Amino acid sequence: MTEKAADRRSFESTDDNRVAGPLIHAQQIVFDDDIGLELGGRLQAVRCAYETWGTLNQDASNAVLVCHALSGDSHAARHDPQDDPGWWDDLIGPGKPIDTDRFFVVCPNVLGGCRGTTGPGDINPETGKPFGADFPQITIGDMVTVQKQLADHLGIYRWRAIIGGSLGGHQAMSWVSRFPRCTDVCVIIASSPRLTSQALGFDVIGRNAIQTDPHFYGGQYYDKPRRPDTGLAIARMLGHITYLSTEVMEKKFESDRHDPREIATSFEQRFSIGSYLAHQGQKFTTRFDANSYVTITMAMDLFDLGSSRLQLMETFGDAECEFLLVSFSSDWLFTPRQSRDMVNALTALDKSVTYAEITSPRGHDSFLINEDIRQYAPLIQARLGDLDQEPHQISMVESLILDEIPESASVLDLGCGDGHLLAELKRRGHQKLVGVEVAQSGILKAGSRGLNIIDYDLNEGLPAFIDNQFDVVVLSATLQAVANVEMLFDEMLRVGSRAIVSFPNFAYRELREDYVIRGRSPKAPGEFGYEWYNTPNRRFPSIADVHDLCRQKQIRLVNEYYFNASTGEQVRADQDPNLNADTAILVIAAD
Repeated sequence: MTEKAADRRSFESTDDNRVAGPLIHAQQIVFDDDIGLELGGRLQAVRCAYETWGTLNQDASNAVLVCHALSGDSHAARHDPQDDPGWWDDLIGPGKPIDTDRFFVVCPNVLGGCRGTTGPGDINPETGKPFGADFPQITIGDMVTVQKQLADHLGIYRWRAIIGGSLGGHQAMSWVSRFPRCTDVCVIIASSPRLTSQALGFDVIGRNAIQTDPHFYGGQYYDKPRRPDTGLAIARMLGHITYLSTEVMEKKFESDRHDPREIATSFEQRFSIGSYLAHQGQKFTTRFDANSYVTITMAMDLFDLGSSRLQLMETFGDAECEFLLVSFSSDWLFTPRQSRDMVNALTALDKSVTYAEITSPRGHDSFLINEDIRQYAPLIQARLGDLDQEPHQISMVESLILDEIPESASVLDLGCGDGHLLAELKRRGHQKLVGVEVAQSGILKAGSRGLNIIDYDLNEGLPAFIDNQFDVVVLSATLQAVANVEMLFDEMLRVGSRAIVSFPNFAYRELREDYVIRGRSPKAPGEFGYEWYNTPNRRFPSIADVHDLCRQKQIRLVNEYYFNASTGEQVRADQDPNLNADTAILVIAAD
């Protein structure tokens, strides 16, 4: 690799997909009526800049609203091959997950920004000069108010979907909390119902860097020869660090940390990361306004939909839409825990919700990076109606489980894998179906079937669900992988009227012979087909063991099936199934 190529790679970031010049495809509308602000005051003649892709159908039912993040703008995707890149090009476009051949996509610039929608750099009609620091304090709700007026102008009264990441996720949440019938689907990516105190602290430092810049002039710098670019660059440098993970920073800078890139800057460049941050900070000043940065970050910091489950249930209680939430394992700015808090509230409300925590080393920036977009895009695609219809052959175990589920019963499937059992129940007409899975491949496959799947570790119990929420809880071929079996049995019978548990019998004749005769760890086809050193099985229950547990916990055995899965031969209860059956299905209920 040449030195210039190495330099380019060192400076690469998601900011590269931002247009610094004019937004040539942006349209504008100026609203006649004043807009009342949540914190008091009004704004006159508000202008909204936005871009659109695709064609609105006759009944305006195919409109998708895309909400941008702090440093984003309306240019979410290319309009043609010659166009500048958009920040979500991998998600939006003809034939892409948000297919502009099918959907009319709208992306507006936020109120308070500097890319066409009214913001601090615009003229205050009362003074004839730029607002500057006199621009009123706004909220995320005020941004949504402007977007709602845009929707009314376009003739859109219910969105097919509202989709946003980070600050865009805040806007999506505000939409459904303020206007409960506004959309069919709400997609919240790498976001939270409020900022953590740590994240808020970074914003406070960034604003202080701007406001103490000697060229800030109290925010009235538009007629001055210099602007507070140093403060804005420092704020962006600080913010940029929060978008990355430790792993990404080590990979990007560790190999040449003492070899800075020479760029024209007044910032320290002793280390390679210094050159990178100086480059990103200075580049940001060419396309962003310091007052807008102060205004928007303050709106983010004031955003608070609640922290407790009860508060979040009150926030989302009236929403009439499906939800899709996505978080990223290495995102410490908008943490997976914050997404799970929302999921727990939505689940307790019986809302239709799918949640995936994408395993990624790339931190908060993951939602803008192609490798991670490829992971969560199928979930969005499925929510927009493009479902995976691939058939699945139902096994004998699954067939017996299905026979034990009453018609129209609500079902929670724990360790649902790729969701094929739930898909069959959906085909049979069951309405309330939820799956729990921790394997990312299973979540994505099940989600692509249009099922409600929650990324959750069963070893933590089932705190997302309330008492008696389901008719039937299924735990199929998962019991042996759970650490706290006793707690899980309690939880299953707390949230469900009855449970169906299938598991491999580790006291099966052939497995006993492995130990006693051959002196080897048990191994056989199917759930037993692992080496001792790579097995996912944490428990090795026999049928007799599970019977003992049920007696100890006063759990009633409603029905039982025993058989050899390999041959399909059923073993009766009087034929010593603990020795002669390799698989068991127990239907249990609280006594």
